[in-house]
Amino acid sequence: MTYAEYKSTLESRTAQDPDPMIAELVARVTGKSGSVSALYAQMANAPGLLEAYTAGYRSFAKESGFTAAEQQLVMLEISRFNGCSYCTSAHSAGARMAQVPEETISAVMDERSLENPKLQTLVIFVRTMVETRGLPTIDDVRRFLDVGYTEQQILYIILALSVKTISNYTAHIFHTRFGA
Repeated sequence: MTYAEYKSTLESRTAQDPDPMIAELVARVTGKSGSVSALYAQMANAPGLLEAYTAGYRSFAKESGFTAAEQQLVMLEISRFNGCSYCTSAHSAGARMAQVPEETISAVMDERSLENPKLQTLVIFVRTMVETRGLPTIDDVRRFLDVGYTEQQILYIILALSVKTISNYTAHIFHTRFGA
């Protein structure tokens, strides 16, 4: 199918927004540097979208039981699958900060095998969840559980899929670029 890519004409929102609800929300998500990410500023056009994203992401980070490296690889694989250059750049950087080896990041991006069997199983399970739209086989789940993950973590992968859908699709609609 051939189509012209749509690009939103909505402006990024700021903490000085004339709408007090949006101004307060943007102020809340402003980083320690005093700036807000381009993606958050764009999501603020639909406050519930930004609130759902930030609450879900925060819950995944704090409650999933995945290490920081595993969290970044989950988010990286979902973003790679969804073709989101903004989020793959962000999660590649996040993975580096979580001390994930460059070879592991490259392997995820190139859909190659990872040297670490547990991380390989995680990335394959995440890919399976995206590809099957949440319908893994009994064998898929067994392999995931056999390396030490839990059924509860499957639910947190669903949460990660949800928040990454929000950010990936928003970045697509706005043509958001990393570092912008």
